[in-house]
Amino acid sequence: MADFGSTNLGAEVREFLSTRRARITPQQAGLPVYGGNRRVPGLRREEVALLAGMSVDYYVRLERGNLSGASDSVLDALAHALQLDEAERAHLYDLARASTPAGRRPKVTASRVRPTILRLLDSMTDVPAYVRNARFDVLAANALGRALYAPVFDSPLFAQRGPVNTARFLFLDPAGRDFWADWDKGADDSVAFLRSETGRAPHDKALTDLIGELTTKSEEFARRWAHHDVKIHRSGVKRLHHPLVGDLALPYEAMELPADPGLRLNFYTPEPDSPERQALGLLASWAGTGTVVPSHHD
Repeated sequence: MADFGSTNLGAEVREFLSTRRARITPQQAGLPVYGGNRRVPGLRREEVALLAGMSVDYYVRLERGNLSGASDSVLDALAHALQLDEAERAHLYDLARASTPAGRRPKVTASRVRPTILRLLDSMTDVPAYVRNARFDVLAANALGRALYAPVFDSPLFAQRGPVNTARFLFLDPAGRDFWADWDKGADDSVAFLRSETGRAPHDKALTDLIGELTTKSEEFARRWAHHDVKIHRSGVKRLHHPLVGDLALPYEAMELPADPGLRLNFYTPEPDSPERQALGLLASWAGTGTVVPSHHD
């Protein structure tokens, strides 16, 4: 399940389309229902084809995993018929691109944080900030970011291997359930983001290795992985339980770094005079100066 090379891309397409089809009832799609004995959950293939304005044979070909040559208008029609949200639509397009000869070439992903970005982190002394890649490897953090994520950085999981990885901590370290105040949401979001990344970078061996490890070692990960849910992470509120300052509800932003493919700058910006701002002030005093702490990276 965790191999997303060219031989299994078709299986990924098939499972994604069939799970999206299974969740939509004819009533939700505005279709009449004749008789009460439907043998499939959700829509039938011929119903999706009708809604998308294509032949049944062509839709069956798509759902069997062959997106090669599908035009944007076909993908748009399919996304509309399956009522895909923004993240799901982007995932469909990523899978289609991965099915082309150009999409079969491995993408170049930055593996180091440039000095200018390290200096930017260093200047962000009053907000926790860190840089990670799409596999949740934390490649650099400022002092407050490291203080906020101290349970992750101090995890025995990373004593003998690097880099620090928040997905591994979430699923493989029991302390993850204490640190993420809403563990189920954190788990759902992490899996959905990794699933999205398999469409963008299906030939990233480190990504497939991570997914294989988590699928093998964590039943919670494997169960969620089978749902084929996807998500885009841009902003939100993260709820954490820090061992020193207690419960925190921290608004966050996740910004891609255009000059560094695959890297994202994450930072937290609580409201002025909020309990979270006061708690971060305590953490800042504990952490000392805003020195950037690069993670160990193989």
